[in-house]
Amino acid sequence: MFSVGGNRSLAQLVRLSARMGSSKSYEDAVEKLNSLQSNRATLDQIRKNIKAGHRCTNLEDMENYLRRTGVSLSKLDELSVIHVAGTKGKGSTCAMCQSILRHHGFRTGFYSSPHLVVVRERIRVDGRVISKANFAEHFHRVYDMLDATKEYEGDMPGYFAFLTVMAFNTFLQEKVDVAIIEVGIGGVVDYTNILRKVPVVGITALGIDHTALLGETLPQIAAAKAGIMKPDCEAYTVPQPPEAMQVLRQVATDLKCPLHVVPDYDAYKFPNGTKAHLQVNLATYQSNASLAIQLSNAWMRLKRQTKQNVSSKTKTAQSIESPRPDTEQSNVDSNGLVLNVPYNSAVGLQECRWAGRYQTVESRYARYHLDGAHTKESMEICSAWFHQCDRYNDIVLLFSSTGDRNPECLLRPLLDINFKRVYFVVPTAYRETSKNNDNYSPAAHSDLLARCHANADVWKQYNSSPVTVLECVADAMVSIKRENAGLRKSSVLVTGSLYLVGATLSILFPIK
Repeated sequence: MFSVGGNRSLAQLVRLSARMGSSKSYEDAVEKLNSLQSNRATLDQIRKNIKAGHRCTNLEDMENYLRRTGVSLSKLDELSVIHVAGTKGKGSTCAMCQSILRHHGFRTGFYSSPHLVVVRERIRVDGRVISKANFAEHFHRVYDMLDATKEYEGDMPGYFAFLTVMAFNTFLQEKVDVAIIEVGIGGVVDYTNILRKVPVVGITALGIDHTALLGETLPQIAAAKAGIMKPDCEAYTVPQPPEAMQVLRQVATDLKCPLHVVPDYDAYKFPNGTKAHLQVNLATYQSNASLAIQLSNAWMRLKRQTKQNVSSKTKTAQSIESPRPDTEQSNVDSNGLVLNVPYNSAVGLQECRWAGRYQTVESRYARYHLDGAHTKESMEICSAWFHQCDRYNDIVLLFSSTGDRNPECLLRPLLDINFKRVYFVVPTAYRETSKNNDNYSPAAHSDLLARCHANADVWKQYNSSPVTVLECVADAMVSIKRENAGLRKSSVLVTGSLYLVGATLSILFPIK
């Protein structure tokens, strides 16, 4: 018996945590979670270790954290998963997968990052953000077990690692039929890659991002993302640049993992001959939709095969529902790709909404166009989207970037837009944020402000639009409202960072 904390067994700790957890608040959970965030010095050390070639222990650490919460790897194998990596489009692809499978009647779990307004957004069950009470219950149960099994002070997972442990625990407890898991960064050593048995994986469009962690070339980044492929799983990807596709195909061949390139969205036949009306009419979003169709269809097909191949006396067979009538008739091409989209899949696509990506919000004094683009490629798409949006004459840019991203690469696609004013803003809603706030960050305010000034300097080299640097989004909103004096509306493009988009949404739609 694994024993910690004196003579208490892990089973006793689970029961103790269950009794204690109900009396602990959501706010207390958020404050404890925020205490697990890495500070700047820690992040810099991680980057140095990677560049120095030091061995990464993420997966060993994750196995340890899961075991301390009562989840062995064999227990984790019981979770049926669709695992998605990529540079851009991961979140929307996962959201569409979730919506499709829910409309086929399956109970879904969905783990994504980062959140926009509240941390609870990262863990969803049946398409809904889990409630404060449910989050607090799962959080304190997991936190208390980890805290009680520490071997030394600070022997706790970091912010993302903790939420990953909590998400796996939640989905197992909630007995979801399928968990859609979005990779955090990279793939091969991402904490989510502790998953061993994954029937279906997807890789969205690849580009240059997180170079300090993943490498500076597209083949290096492709190799990191391809790390989620497993022997004998089915892998699906969108069309990729040749140098990236070559890497994906080689990894797939080495693992004996069939790799499929999804068809163009126009190749599909929809019920009644009418295409599903997607949230956004952009080629890249349609590509994500095509990937979601294939991933969800593959998972349903493999689920049916599992039921047919195992005895009805086994637990697995007993837990699988009867196949949905319209999934049985899905026609596939010679490569095993579905081309006739079932009715429920079409409805799932049409009803899917993914906040923070190509989103338009109307306020009394402005129309906000929000897109969390944060790579060169996604910023080019964002610019094209904003060009096709209905806009007022007073056009404003609200911009922020984080991490090691090159500001010139991000800003260049926006230079030909006739912005009347440009705001470079620290990506927090307000200047002061308490430690029990969902969007608290330990990053030094001075560092964030310095980055804003650096971004502003880059912009000024190429564009003469009036530039203002501000310390929070609320200050920018006040300035925008003051500048148009209530006599006209402004069209405001908010981009460069999902954190900036989230801060903006938290002001427009505060969650109590």
